[in-house]
This record gives sequence, C-alpha cells and structure tokens, in this order.
Amino acid sequence: MTSQETSTQTHMSGSKSSNEPTKLDIEHAVVEDDPRIWSNAKKNVVVFIVSGASMIAGLCANIQNPANAQIEQQLHTNSGDISLSLSLYILAQGSFPMIWSAISEIKGRKTVYLFSLVLFTLGSAIVAVSSTIGFVISMRILQGIGASAVLTIGAATLADIYEPHQRGKMMGIFYAAPLLGPSFGSIIGGALTQGLGWRAIFWFLVIWGGIIFSAFLFLFKDTFRKERSTTYQDALKRRLREQQSSEAKDGSRNISEKESQVNEEDQTSSNDIEAQPTVISASAIREVQLSIVDVNPFPPYLSVISRKNNIAILIASGLIHAFCFSIMYTCARTLSMYYNYDALKTSLVLLAYGIGSISGSMLGGRWSDRTLVRLKAANGGISFPEMRLESTKVAMVWLPLSVIGYAWVCQERVNIAAMCVMLFLVGFLSIWIYASTLAYIVDANTGRSSTAVATNSSFRGLFAFVATEIAVPLQDSIGDGGLYTLWAGLMVITNCIILLVLYKGRKWREASAEREKRKLDSK
Repeated sequence: MTSQETSTQTHMSGSKSSNEPTKLDIEHAVVEDDPRIWSNAKKNVVVFIVSGASMIAGLCANIQNPANAQIEQQLHTNSGDISLSLSLYILAQGSFPMIWSAISEIKGRKTVYLFSLVLFTLGSAIVAVSSTIGFVISMRILQGIGASAVLTIGAATLADIYEPHQRGKMMGIFYAAPLLGPSFGSIIGGALTQGLGWRAIFWFLVIWGGIIFSAFLFLFKDTFRKERSTTYQDALKRRLREQQSSEAKDGSRNISEKESQVNEEDQTSSNDIEAQPTVISASAIREVQLSIVDVNPFPPYLSVISRKNNIAILIASGLIHAFCFSIMYTCARTLSMYYNYDALKTSLVLLAYGIGSISGSMLGGRWSDRTLVRLKAANGGISFPEMRLESTKVAMVWLPLSVIGYAWVCQERVNIAAMCVMLFLVGFLSIWIYASTLAYIVDANTGRSSTAVATNSSFRGLFAFVATEIAVPLQDSIGDGGLYTLWAGLMVITNCIILLVLYKGRKWREASAEREKRKLDSK
C-alpha cells in the first residue's frame, strides 16, 4: 500500500516506556482486541448476523409488490400513490445512510444497528395497522430510514474485520444476502397476501426485525475501533484544539495573576510558569469523549465526492443499481399484463434474476480478490485499489449484449424460458461488476469506508428513485425493447466509466490525497 493511499496517525501506548510517538498507517493502527485477528468462527458470526440484517432492505423494497393491487383496493387509493410508497422508500433508504455512517464513526457500529432496527420494526408495525395510504407512505419512509443503516454499516463492519485482499470475497458473500430479499421477497409477499392479506407481509417484517435486533443485542460484538477511523480522528483533533486553546487562555490568566503579585513577593519562581501545560498527554487524549454533537456528516461526504475517482465509480454504481431495480419493477408488470401471471408465478420467474445476482455476487467477489492478488504479485508485492477493477473486464462485453437480448425477448413475448435465461444472465453479469466496484469504494477510501459506502448508497438511492419514476412511462411509450436497448447503451457508458477509473483512478486519487494533505498542513 503506497503512502499516498493511506493517512497516518500518532498512536501513543501506555505500555511503552518511550514517549516517542509511532507513525502508523491508519488502516493498521494498533488497537485493543483487534477485530482483524479474531478467530474465523467469531468473524463468521459477525458476517452471518450482518448478512441476515442486510436482507431486510431487499425484502422491504420488493415484498409489497404482490400486494399492491389489494392495498389499492382496500385503502381506496390509486397506482400513483402506490408507486410513491415504493419510490420514497428507495429514496429514504439511499439518503439517510450518511447520518448513520457519521454516527457509527463516533459511537460505534452496534449502537447504529440497534437504533435503526427499532425504527424499521416500528415503521413496519404501523404500516401493518394503517387505515390510510398517507400512513403507509410515511411509515414506508421510516422503514427505509431504518433499513438503510445495515447496507452501509455492514460493508464498514467487514472492512473492520478483514484485510483488503480478503474483502472482495466477503463483500460478495455479504451483498448476496440483500439480493436474496428481492428474490424471495416477491414469493413471500405473494404467498402471505393470498393466504392472509396484505397486512401479513408487514407483520412478517416486524418479526424479522425483532429477530435481527435480538441477534445484534446478544451476539454481536462491536468491530469499530476509533484509532482506525478518519472521521473520529478528525473530530478528536478539533476537540483537542479547543481544549488546548482553553488551557492556553487559562494559563495566560494564571501567569498574569502571578505577575501582578510580583511586587508583593520577594521572588517569583520560574517553575510557576514552566508548570503550565503545553502539550496534551496520552491520558488527556483518552479522557476526551466525543458525542453525537461531534457528528457532522457533510464534511466527510464532501471529502468523498471531491475525488474524481470516487465520483466516477459512484455514478457507475448508481447506474447499475438503477438498472437492477428497473428490470425487477418492469418485468413484474410485463408478466402480469402480457403473460397473465399472478403474483406467485411472477415471483418464481423473478427468482431467475435473483439466482443470477447471487451467483454473480459470490463468484465476482472471489474473482476480484484473485485478480488483486495476482496483480499485486506481478507488481512486486505492491497493490493499489484500482487493480481490483481489472476483474470487471470479463463481464463488460457480455452485459450490454445480455440486456439487449432481454429487451427483445420481452418485446416479442417469446417463451417464458427464454426470459428466465436472460434474467439470469443480466443479474449475474451486473452484480459481478457491482461486487468489484463496491469493494473498490471501500479500498480506495482508507479510514472512511463507512462514509464511502454511505455515499454510494445515496447515489444508488437517487438513481433508483429516478429509474422507478420514469420506468412505467418509458415502458408504455417505447416498449420493453426500446427501454432496455436504452439501458444497454447506459451499461456501455457504465463500463467506460469503470475503465476510466481503472486506468486513471490511481493518478486522480493520489493527487487528491496530496491536495488534502497540503490543505491539512496549512491549517
């Protein structure tokens, strides 16, 4: 890892006899109970709990789809309000992670997990008893806020416990879990709606939220270590500067009082002045406790999007996510309108996309790690985050072609088996690429992985919100063939953006790091 890729911090250990500070890479700063050296069994428990929790986001986004007609009928509303309940959920889920991320970098991961799950469970319960569409829409927003934490903080938790060369595989496994949500959400929603009514699906989410909350409360040990958080260290430095300024003022006041007494004393001891504190000791640093008041999500957010490599990969990530959400939404509509499929049959067809996505996530993550290790060895043991994006090339050629294939399979209303094959392929290839871009976002933002993933979530949410709002009008006006030929073009643009970051990203990132360093030194 190059010096440009990492920031440094001073670590002062009470166990050392020397008072000399040791300069360390913040990614590997010395910490107590280092999560990186936990046993595999302990790490697996963390991954299992976080992955189970991440299913909530995908479940909640899609489980309502089979019940939309029943909700519209029983609550005497219209399709516009139903669409709003879906799109605002997505927007909330994408927008709020910045707040969760900032809090987690001050108060730890576990606190955020527990509080966000309370909000999600509460929102689900209120939707289940709602008698108006207004309550449904508002509580779906609350659900989105609560569900948004896990996807963001979950990726940061994996960064806490795994080294960079292990993250691609683990990110693939982790991201496979929320992909199970869209895959099985429609099946669960369809079965519950047909058997027990639409309210049952939200009581199901209440139960699931309660189970996950209990797992975090009793089985999860926090992985956050403040020494490895750029956000925490920056907030700590601000507080220490304030403390030093206050102590300096107090020292000047004491000195002035002593000087005013000089004519009343025979002599003034020089030790009175020398005794004034001039540095902050290690014990004083440990005594500084940061609170929610110190949380300001906007500076870290701006620091992430100010880097060219970040903004480029975030746009690519947002386009991929928007495509994935659009195809799930419009495919269900196509199956209902032109194939006369009910909710359960529709969900079984969509399962092909889900299986493809899960396979792409797990295999793509492993391939990403293998590529990183291979290129690192070829580069004399030195790696940099952009190496990981090399693994996306294998899927780049086939993704746009598969999207075009899906477009005209739908347009020509061919046998449903052909649609299932194309759904599997576009799911597999799109998530293969996404798994590497997510791992890159974490690796390229050392010390602020939570903020980077939260920023990614905000881009994903915004892009998916727009895609949801325009999907049906475009589908009605130009058909599935025109809509997904357009998406194939956007996937070509996405591939070009990723290639640009692959070949130019390191130069951009190092220039940004140097600029940030000069700015920090000038303060």
